[in-house]
Amino acid sequence: MIKTGLILAIDTKDLVLAEQWANIADATGQMIKIGMEFTYACGFKAVKKLAQNRQVFLDLKLHDIPNTVASAIASLAPVKPAMLTIHILGGKDMIRAARKAVDENFPKGEKPILLGVTVLTSMDQENLKSINIHTTPLDQVLSLAKTALEVGVDGLVCSPQEVATLRKAYGEKVILVVPGIRLSDVKADDQKRIMTPALAHQAGASWIVVGRPITQAQNPQHVVQEIISQLQD
Repeated sequence: MIKTGLILAIDTKDLVLAEQWANIADATGQMIKIGMEFTYACGFKAVKKLAQNRQVFLDLKLHDIPNTVASAIASLAPVKPAMLTIHILGGKDMIRAARKAVDENFPKGEKPILLGVTVLTSMDQENLKSINIHTTPLDQVLSLAKTALEVGVDGLVCSPQEVATLRKAYGEKVILVVPGIRLSDVKADDQKRIMTPALAHQAGASWIVVGRPITQAQNPQHVVQEIISQLQD
């Protein structure tokens, strides 16, 4: 059974609140996710401050021409993220440029895990058709995964519904980071391809990303402990 870790999503525009949420993760040794909402609202200095002495999944989903993505990754080196994301739809040249930028701008032993984002958890069959993609979400994920892994990513971001198939296809070495996690008694919000922590763990997730079910709970620390208990073999 793959060991599954918990990442707490720090999705807020409020630096004080972000620190409070990060302290919840600190109490049980969890990684935190810093995404676009916090980064754009609070700025790069705040990101570096929040990342100090913490393991950070920097989820900015970089997607641009190869040179721009490479330059952005070089600019992220001071944050020292444990993981960072690019969109696979940027294509092979962009992925290769991202790989090269990671290898050239981070010291050995401090290189972040480069993750390719497959299909967002908010996307379903209808949404894919609306952008002229006429495959199922699973088929699209598998196609993108093949492309990204061939040209240099270390792992993938996918919904829980694709984890088991990807794990079977690529074995234990590929890192699978999985958002779209909801507790059984919590609403799905804007995510459509979702799963409970226990089922994602059983499917083979390397990491699950959880935000609102923890941060909006009356007792966030209790929810963290409950999720951790579901990630045990």
